[in-house]
Amino acid sequence: MKSDKKRKIGIMGGTFNPIHYGHLLLAETAYYQFDLDEILIMPTKNTYYKNMSSLENEQHRVNMVSLAIEDNEHFVLSKEEINREGTTYTVETLENLTAQNPNCQYFFIMGADSLYHIESWREPEKILAMATIVVAGRESYGTGSSLFSQIEYLENKFDAKIKPLHSPVMEISSNDIRRRVREGESIRYLLPQKVADYIREQGLYLSK
Repeated sequence: MKSDKKRKIGIMGGTFNPIHYGHLLLAETAYYQFDLDEILIMPTKNTYYKNMSSLENEQHRVNMVSLAIEDNEHFVLSKEEINREGTTYTVETLENLTAQNPNCQYFFIMGADSLYHIESWREPEKILAMATIVVAGRESYGTGSSLFSQIEYLENKFDAKIKPLHSPVMEISSNDIRRRVREGESIRYLLPQKVADYIREQGLYLSK
């Protein structure tokens, strides 16, 4: 039984176009490292930096996430952002979740690249006040002194809580998976077989 009064909820957001083992490994590692109660796997809709407005594309991405996590009882599909109209912002997502569930403490999982750019996000001071940031190192940014300097800088400037995620790095990208499908290459072992089957059955990613 958890001893904390507040439930500890992780948030793993992304376009998930498609979701793959790299995403799932980070979420699973965060669940155990931070003793979380569950992790919300949250497909994005329209972000300020990327247009994902196709309704069909949204439904396919939701379906693939659902298939990928159906055998993991502590992963939960969240449609918090998919169901919102217009451009979605992380600060609004956290505000909504906090209002709906005041008994929860949120852990927002992101890559190191996002941490370097978080000050350009809408109202970063509110994001950093409402959630503990869990940051996963990526090969292009590393997990060395530069990343820890950024963590220290943000913690001092915003009184933020930022924790490094100790996870193996899997250099898998959704972009490469889409390219492989388009060019007839194998995607086996890059993502759950049910997701690979869905991509094939639905004829996804066959054209640019």
